[in-house]
Amino acid sequence: MEAGPPRRASGASRRVLLPLALSQFICSFAGSNMNVMITDISTDLDTTVKGVQVAITLFLLVMAALMIPGGKLTDRWGRKRCFVIGLTVYGTGAVVSALSPGLGVLILGNSILEGAGTALLIPPVYILTTLLFPEVASRARAFGVVMAMGGIGAAAGPLLGGLITAAISWRAAFVFQALVIAVIIVLSRQVEDPLPPDPTRSFDIGGAILSAAGLVLIVMGILAADDNLWLMLGLLLMGFLVLAWFFRSVRAKERAGVEPLLPTSLFHNQTSNLGLVTQNTQWLVLMGVSFTVAAYLQTVRGYDAIQTGVIFTAATLGILASSLAAERLTKRHSPRALVMSGFVVTICGIGVLLALVSGSPSAWRFAPGLLLIGLGLGVMLTPSVTIVQSSFPEAQQGEISGLSRSVSNLGSSLGTAIAGTILVAGLDRGAYAAAMVALAFVGLVGLGAAAGLPRGPVPIAPPAGAREPG
Repeated sequence: MEAGPPRRASGASRRVLLPLALSQFICSFAGSNMNVMITDISTDLDTTVKGVQVAITLFLLVMAALMIPGGKLTDRWGRKRCFVIGLTVYGTGAVVSALSPGLGVLILGNSILEGAGTALLIPPVYILTTLLFPEVASRARAFGVVMAMGGIGAAAGPLLGGLITAAISWRAAFVFQALVIAVIIVLSRQVEDPLPPDPTRSFDIGGAILSAAGLVLIVMGILAADDNLWLMLGLLLMGFLVLAWFFRSVRAKERAGVEPLLPTSLFHNQTSNLGLVTQNTQWLVLMGVSFTVAAYLQTVRGYDAIQTGVIFTAATLGILASSLAAERLTKRHSPRALVMSGFVVTICGIGVLLALVSGSPSAWRFAPGLLLIGLGLGVMLTPSVTIVQSSFPEAQQGEISGLSRSVSNLGSSLGTAIAGTILVAGLDRGAYAAAMVALAFVGLVGLGAAAGLPRGPVPIAPPAGAREPG
């Protein structure tokens, strides 16, 4: 039974936006703050830069692999329940990470538990934002707040993580995450689910396993590139074959009248498809640049956590400035223009990082490029999400939210994996330049996808219960 459109109470909407935005902030913070702790963690836990990179990448990968099932579970369990369960699992993982005696326990707490918790709590953030803000302007404003907090969390992660690590220890950064989660749980008591859960909705367990396994194999293949070329090719081939098996099973279930994990109708909307590509490349570039610059400063230049974090203030300021202007920019420019402009500015920032840093001993040479990257990403994060979420009606918000966040987090994990693999293969000036060139190329791919977006405003799907035709 389909529920009618929810009634929006502006006061309730404003109250619910704070815990949702804070949730996106802390999850993005967790994805980047470990970049400045590479030296401290590897020394304390008697591991290597490669080991810490694996932990960071696995955290992002677990999010990407479980985000689609997490989005699907919101229909069965309800958005509020998934949100609170995700927060609890995440908080538990943060505590385990803070107490970890070795790399294995750190991976359990940070990569597995925090990653799984994020996959449960993030889809409700985007579903609730979409449902509570049905008008174009109000939805753009709400997504602007959520995405600004996400971008700031990712960009400020190195700074805050560096400050906490230098002042106390890297373990205190995980205690900080647990404390923020506790605050969000308290604030979430005011969150009301606008639609009732539907326990009768089926859940495709086989599809969830296949989709997660395929994504894991692909990213693990990239991580294996610097160790064994044949292993890399084998893992990549297996990953693509498993994903092909997954999509074949989806089509078979649809023909049999069984609800799959991810309906193929989600991929029939060209505008949404292009928006997903831009989301993936945005987060790939952001996390790739963050890991590359942080690793280079610490391992080549010898900077400590706080010095490395301070350099990233430029990116944080850039994202903050452009995100705060999101609502005004949305009224004046089309999503296509904003996303294309964002990619152009971001690519220019990467170029500046390459041009100004070469041969210079000053870490402050990184600031102009990071500022441009922050400005570019802040401009396009909100319109990309709005494009995708607004392309589908309420009945598919759980599915498209899971897919959207999975694609974005897959981009984050690929960014760390690709950049990290290039750097670990040879942490010198040549490897740094190679990683930046690779990220600039990814930015060009995103720019090409953005060029295919509609020139005018993207219409919001009507709040009807019926699904789009497949």
